[in-house]
Amino acid sequence: MDAHMHPRPEIHAEFPRETTGLPTAVPPSDVVVDDGDVLTLRIGPVRNRIGGTEMRMLAYNGSIPGPCLRVRQGSTITVDVTNHADLEQTVHWHGLRLENRFDGVPHQTQRPIPVGGNFRYELQFPDEGLYWYHPHVREDYGQEMGLYAPIVVKPADPAYWPPCHRDLVLTLDDLLLEDGRMPVFQRAGANRTMMGRYGNVLLVSGRVRPTFAAGRGEVVRLYLVNTANTRIFNVAVDGAAMKLVGGDSGRVEHERFVDAVMIAPSERAVVDVLFDRPGPVDLVHRTPAGVQTLATFTVSDDVATPPLAESFTELRHAPELRRERERLAADRDRGPDHTLQLVGEMDMGQGMGHGMSTMGHGMSTMGRTGATQHHMAAMDHDTHTTGHHTAPMQHDTAGADREEVGEADGIEWEDTMPEMNVMSDHTNMVWKLVDADTGAVNHDIWWTFHVGDRVKLRLDNSLPSDHQMHHPFHVHGAGRFLVLDRGGVEEDNLVWKDTVLVREGEVVNILLDVSNPGVWMAHCHIAEHVETGMMFSLEVLPERALR
Repeated sequence: MDAHMHPRPEIHAEFPRETTGLPTAVPPSDVVVDDGDVLTLRIGPVRNRIGGTEMRMLAYNGSIPGPCLRVRQGSTITVDVTNHADLEQTVHWHGLRLENRFDGVPHQTQRPIPVGGNFRYELQFPDEGLYWYHPHVREDYGQEMGLYAPIVVKPADPAYWPPCHRDLVLTLDDLLLEDGRMPVFQRAGANRTMMGRYGNVLLVSGRVRPTFAAGRGEVVRLYLVNTANTRIFNVAVDGAAMKLVGGDSGRVEHERFVDAVMIAPSERAVVDVLFDRPGPVDLVHRTPAGVQTLATFTVSDDVATPPLAESFTELRHAPELRRERERLAADRDRGPDHTLQLVGEMDMGQGMGHGMSTMGHGMSTMGRTGATQHHMAAMDHDTHTTGHHTAPMQHDTAGADREEVGEADGIEWEDTMPEMNVMSDHTNMVWKLVDADTGAVNHDIWWTFHVGDRVKLRLDNSLPSDHQMHHPFHVHGAGRFLVLDRGGVEEDNLVWKDTVLVREGEVVNILLDVSNPGVWMAHCHIAEHVETGMMFSLEVLPERALR
């Protein structure tokens, strides 16, 4: 690396690392919360062990992930949050269409909770499905340190989901360790802002390669939540059949058997797995570079009852989404109401500005061969990679089009430019959402809608950029949306969503069903990107008066 490419000399204060006197993290638990209940949630530091490494992390109620909340659809609960962490906090209830003042956006829906302070959230659960909660103050730091936890909303209709014997909620995450420690987080602002903080240790529910038991013939529903800062997971089950049944906010239009499900940061997938023969079955992460084991199911000879193998083969359809498809034709054919362009601007060198930016753009394409292979080789040791390569495989996102996973798939599976990424921070790498009609950027964008509007948004990630990569685009509780098409290809399996992956070079059209008044955030869900300002607000007013 040239001398002018070395990181800037200034040193920012780090967050605390000391573990002396901290409580040991406890195993995560399920908490059933009934309508009207009050839940106490404490944010604070813990001493946690990952593999053979002990470190200071942050936890909700002492566990990583935090308590999995199990709530019935239609319930209202209160969560009393106390902050004993090392910086201000809010809690964002990701995907919930709740009252705006409890959405957890600092300085927009609430004042941040000071260290030693508390805040009471009132949560509503109008929709069945899988959700999660996490910080919205320095999420690049808080999520990496352990502040994330799932929410399962049980449907009011007992026949909503297909039959299964039991379910298992799994958070998918990664953690970056160097010499047994987490690399520095700057108090002044996020670092590794070019590509986000890719980890070299993969975690399932906070653990490295956990094991689970299953019986022969057992159908287990896996609720999968991607809580990583930037990594996309492509999840498969080697040795058992897997059926996609749901996504972000409920069931898919058509259940289908899949080889894998691809889940971007903050997305969710609901899959049923039939363990039809005894022996070990691996849950794996598949990428063009290889296969990494996430967890292992040990399947016994004990036969699960009642028998569900026959019902597992049935592929059901969601009538409410069939009706939505009938309404979409007019929206699919018309132009967008708004277009967002996704752009990255880089200025890494003193006096190097444009030249450095151009160099970075070139590196973004050339780095995907040698750099990726080198970085994956380094990961093999730390994350128990199997070491063999796989041919391109069929996969599904949670309701997305099926296509081949290959090297030109518009996804950064790893940090392909680690030297440049570690140099980047909020001062020299800025990610932008640009309103194509007005030229407004990030916080200067302000859209106004009304309850009942159906808004077509075009997400354009095809423009030249100093660095191009994928972006998971998330809309807070203003409503929920359906994906209309990706790259001009009509979406063939609808599911209600709050986050959609927009790959490098891709244009995605979505239809936002506006239903909830308030001022709501929308942003890229790569934690380091949102910390550079890749966000804006939209205002939802009450329903339009009839003329």
